[in-house]
Amino acid sequence: MPLEHGGSDLGLAEAVTMMGTIAESGGGMTATSSIHMNIFGLAPVVKYGTDSQKERFLRPLIEGKERACFGVTEPNTGLDTLKLQSLARRDGDDYLLSGTKIWTSTARIAEKILILTRTTPLEEVSKPSHGLSLFYTNLDRDQVEVREIPKMGRAAIDTNTLFFDGWKVPKDDLIGEEGNGFKMIMHGMNAERILLASEAVGLGFAAIRKAANYATERIVFGKQIGQNQGIQHPLADSWIRLESCRIMINHAAKMYDEGFSTGEYANSVKYLAGETAYAACERAVMAHGGMGYAKEYHVERYLREVFIPRIAPISPEMCLNYVAERVLGLPKSY
Repeated sequence: MPLEHGGSDLGLAEAVTMMGTIAESGGGMTATSSIHMNIFGLAPVVKYGTDSQKERFLRPLIEGKERACFGVTEPNTGLDTLKLQSLARRDGDDYLLSGTKIWTSTARIAEKILILTRTTPLEEVSKPSHGLSLFYTNLDRDQVEVREIPKMGRAAIDTNTLFFDGWKVPKDDLIGEEGNGFKMIMHGMNAERILLASEAVGLGFAAIRKAANYATERIVFGKQIGQNQGIQHPLADSWIRLESCRIMINHAAKMYDEGFSTGEYANSVKYLAGETAYAACERAVMAHGGMGYAKEYHVERYLREVFIPRIAPISPEMCLNYVAERVLGLPKSY
């Protein structure tokens, strides 16, 4: 965040180092998920907000007086962001928002929300990416119902469905120009993908370390199981792949900090880190044998949590679609 609003003026390169370290500490996606929204989430405000909006919104976030959540995904559209159905209708000095959002983490405790809605219905725009607008506003529980979603992991934070109809939002809370929200939200989404990739790699390293320690201590048939190449080689292979991911993530973060705005590296590292970390966590469970299924050794939790960077915030298949179309020039497949 900018120095003039109380931030450190550090970049995504420093953020991925921090978040990867938190995940690798053993906290995994549970620990990082409780932090990362307030790192990447307001990137569109930093880039596109007015000076008065930055001072009004960024300083309380930086000082820890306000927390934010992120409302983009909807139950009926999923990854098809351009088909969002939530609408914001201008009403004098306010907008009236109606619709539903899903997978909105920390909404039960957040004071603020960054939310993307349509201000022009889809059938009235020349391109699907037009007519979407971005707001950063108070999450008023009197106007928004917040309903928690039970999950199989990441229990340290709440994840929710939001319902609202006639939610009054001041026009001063509109970020940038009306109808230009999709471009702005993508600026934050690319940061999120790089950040999440670093968290996945940290979790993978934590799993491999647990497995290596266990393989050193566990004696079967009169020797350490870590002497067996059937145990050694998968763990060594995962370390090599995780370290390769880490280097690519650092490169992607540096490019983002230097203003590289397209998404081929953000999508590439998100895909690669998610798949590589999943393999590492699975191998860690298998190296523990039956004890890998026991909560005592934590690797079962790592395996549950590593589904998060595979699934969210975009599927592996959509990452591959992006690279196929935008890098390789192949025709759109969906």
